[in-house]
Amino acid sequence: MPSLPNPSPTSPDPTDTGDESALEKAVAIERAQRLTDVITRLRRALRSSIRTDYPWESLPMAQVELLQTLAAAPLRVGELAARQRLAPNTVSGLVGKLLEAGFVDRQADPGDRRTARIALTEAGHQQLRDWQRAHERRMADALESLSPADRDAVMRALPGLEQLATALSGPGAPEDRPGL
Repeated sequence: MPSLPNPSPTSPDPTDTGDESALEKAVAIERAQRLTDVITRLRRALRSSIRTDYPWESLPMAQVELLQTLAAAPLRVGELAARQRLAPNTVSGLVGKLLEAGFVDRQADPGDRRTARIALTEAGHQQLRDWQRAHERRMADALESLSPADRDAVMRALPGLEQLATALSGPGAPEDRPGL
């Protein structure tokens, strides 16, 4: 009677729950690494391509994210920092650059006259609209370059990616900014 081959280290005995658990963890880590890599490359490619295809677009991503957050309502610097998960002094520096560019202004906070709220100006709203349209055009062009099957796969993945973004935000975290 022939003997069964010994399972290799990469093919653990499925009845051994310790090895199976280790294998499952290894697969989960590999998937997480691949997803992280793809998301990082996608963000980098999008930022790079927007500046190549639309050279007038030079606003740093951190400033765009502040504009996106302020599009909903004016906020104090501390509130912006919390939503962006950045240090208040970092947000103050970014706000300073947006003030210089004329994309935001300071408004008196009706609830606390000692503080100011940061609000988008009309120029800031226009900059955000232009940025969004440029990204939408760039993304639409890139999607069109894919095969129909790949394009459909990307679109089918969106609900799961949205849930992943929500899970990464954590309980009680501010909603993700649109357009990223």
